[in-house]
Amino acid sequence: MPDLVLGISCYYHDSAAALVEDGAPRAAAQEERFSRRRHDPSFPAQAVQYCLQESGAKLDDVSAVVYYEDPGLKFGRVLTTFAAAVPYGFAPFREALPDWLAWKRRANDTVRDELAGLGLGQVPPVVCRRHHASHAASAFFPSPYESAAVLCIDGVGEWATTTLWHGRRSNLRQLAEIRFPHSLGLLYSAFTYFCGFKVDSGEYKLMGLAPYGRPRFAEVIRRKLIHIKPDGSFRLNMRYFAYLHDHVMTGRRFETLFGGPRRSPEGPLTEREFDLAASVQQVTEEIVIRLARTARSLTGERRLCLAGGVALNCVANGKLADRKIFDEIWVQPAAGDAGGALGAALSVAMERGASRAHLGTGRDGMAGALLGPAYNDAAIRAYLDEHGLPYSRPEPDALIREAVAALDGGKVVGWFQGRMEFGPRALGNRSILGDPRDSAMQSTMNLKIKFRESFRPFAPSVLAPDARDYFRLNQDSPYMLLVADIAPDKRLAGPQPEGISGLDLLKVQRSLLPAVTHVDGSARIQTVAEEDNPLYYRLLAAFKERTGCPVLVNTSFNVRGEPIVNTPAEAVTCFMRTDIDMLVLGGFILRKEEQPAWREGGDWRSDIPLD
Repeated sequence: MPDLVLGISCYYHDSAAALVEDGAPRAAAQEERFSRRRHDPSFPAQAVQYCLQESGAKLDDVSAVVYYEDPGLKFGRVLTTFAAAVPYGFAPFREALPDWLAWKRRANDTVRDELAGLGLGQVPPVVCRRHHASHAASAFFPSPYESAAVLCIDGVGEWATTTLWHGRRSNLRQLAEIRFPHSLGLLYSAFTYFCGFKVDSGEYKLMGLAPYGRPRFAEVIRRKLIHIKPDGSFRLNMRYFAYLHDHVMTGRRFETLFGGPRRSPEGPLTEREFDLAASVQQVTEEIVIRLARTARSLTGERRLCLAGGVALNCVANGKLADRKIFDEIWVQPAAGDAGGALGAALSVAMERGASRAHLGTGRDGMAGALLGPAYNDAAIRAYLDEHGLPYSRPEPDALIREAVAALDGGKVVGWFQGRMEFGPRALGNRSILGDPRDSAMQSTMNLKIKFRESFRPFAPSVLAPDARDYFRLNQDSPYMLLVADIAPDKRLAGPQPEGISGLDLLKVQRSLLPAVTHVDGSARIQTVAEEDNPLYYRLLAAFKERTGCPVLVNTSFNVRGEPIVNTPAEAVTCFMRTDIDMLVLGGFILRKEEQPAWREGGDWRSDIPLD
């Protein structure tokens, strides 16, 4: 019998479940993909059911359940924080205390009760691991390295906000820690909030906005908001932040420092927001690079693993890779709280004697992050026939050819194949694809398909063997978590227009791949290896054979505010609601012009909260 360990993260944001079998990730998914509630924080009942079903197991077959953080320790931090904020923090304290007294401080007991309510067998012992220990385990144990430095940076777990670890074989040892309220993740979230975006959701928008601005506030941030030491450790000046005693991130002092009130959500973007984004991004990169130098010095390792929400800042990751402090870096694809479920399960699996069998393959242990549900062609055909949707079912080679012809013809293709990705990125199984050479593709996808802000960039998928011909990349980036510049010979020759700023920068074509080139000449890259995703690799190879270009635009299969699609029904709904031209659904092709009129009661967009 395999040794199964179930990991669970929930009750804050991005709840998830992960099942580890003999030390290897077997199944993992975020609850939002089932509930259709973005960043769903609730108990991941449907994700747990999926993970067990994928392994053909019940709870009776599971050796241990692991909760991703220590709720008692976290309750202590909450009490200490509120006490320090008296009298200003009394109102939020009064609102939060009943839940903490009722169940949050015993979240592991709540998890046990929720599991028992699923009726899937006897619940095994539920144990807890600390938040950053779960992050560190998620970063190191699936990595392709026998030993490495491990850096975890996020908002806050129990007390830790930044931790440094040394991983060797099946062991992790903590070397250093920065504690709440001093947090790089919360500094970044404060600017996310001040620029009018949602905390724990809009940080990636702030990162995408940064290249439109100048870092003219960076020195103000260093002088007034954060004291950074040479080793990368830091302290925030809490006089400028409100999160200790309120439900908001910033207050009046922050407004005074940066020239007025925060931008209203969905309000117009101004030069101030562009420059604030550029400034906090620069400071974040500086701190990450200093912390990495310290990690190299303290461990002597040549390889680095990253996790925690800040590890999803792919621009900072790219700058770190470019500095060559380490020979290689590996980022957990589900680096945020969802990945904590996997890390918690892996940590206990290693304690139970599991091995890291993937080390013998030279690859990581994440199976390309393709750990979610899959739907076979029989299930897809049954759905299509039941709903009277016209389709064709070509032979596999013809299916690839038809998709490539559509892409080369300027069409947008929904691509739904195999197991769903674990983590925030679509990696070629739940993707919307386009031609990166098309200068109109970026605006078409943003405004007519994703229904999102025009400034947000799209990522390229590129055949791994061709990546360095198109991008200044010094290592693979399989999980779309590194940003690098477009290769010089793929940039357009001649001087760029002067006197253009703000969103007008979108109108300037900078490279032979305009749909994936950000305004600073960079791209967030996914390198695709044949062994990780054979079908998607074949599609890219066929596109290269037809066009000479081994790159496709790859964005997640969803609209703004909606989780990535999970089921065939959700893929069809997104296809019909948007201007996607073709849907490749398993072995079937649906063409928009052949479909019956799509009717829904009411305005579906009003049912999806904006992110």
